[in-house]
Amino acid sequence: MQNKGKRRSTVDVVREIVEPIASDLGLSIWDVRYFKEGADWYLRVYIDKEGGVSLDDCVDMSRAIDQPLDEADPIKGSYCLEVSSPGVERQLKRDEHFTAMLGKPVKIKLIRPFEGKREFKGTLKAYDKGLVKLVDDEGLEMEFDKKDASSVKLNDFDYFGGRKK
Repeated sequence: MQNKGKRRSTVDVVREIVEPIASDLGLSIWDVRYFKEGADWYLRVYIDKEGGVSLDDCVDMSRAIDQPLDEADPIKGSYCLEVSSPGVERQLKRDEHFTAMLGKPVKIKLIRPFEGKREFKGTLKAYDKGLVKLVDDEGLEMEFDKKDASSVKLNDFDYFGGRKK
């Protein structure tokens, strides 16, 4: 019986459809986004797996979810389906993203400045009930509430030549 009190979002419905398909392909769903860009609507499904995602993984996933999404019809109207990797600078949004990235370098951008700054970088030391704890290169610990951040991303890419060592 469907819960009449709260309507599920399009993203939640799509996630429910695609997660078991991804699992059958040896993949996991990192994120699902449904958004409008210009005049077009996009459904973007981000997949992940140990060792990284290949172009073939994206093609296989796209083909595997196309018909089930058409049959379930969670989105009225036309949209562009895209399947991709979350990338090396993947955005951390869900609780499981934070716990999976403990010990990794992250960059947090705040909605409002804290001590005159909006951007902080450090190693993700802890995450609990929406509180993000970082430790910077000098050992300074900082704690932010996730709801105060405009974005939190993995910071595992060196802009001057590839992955960090």
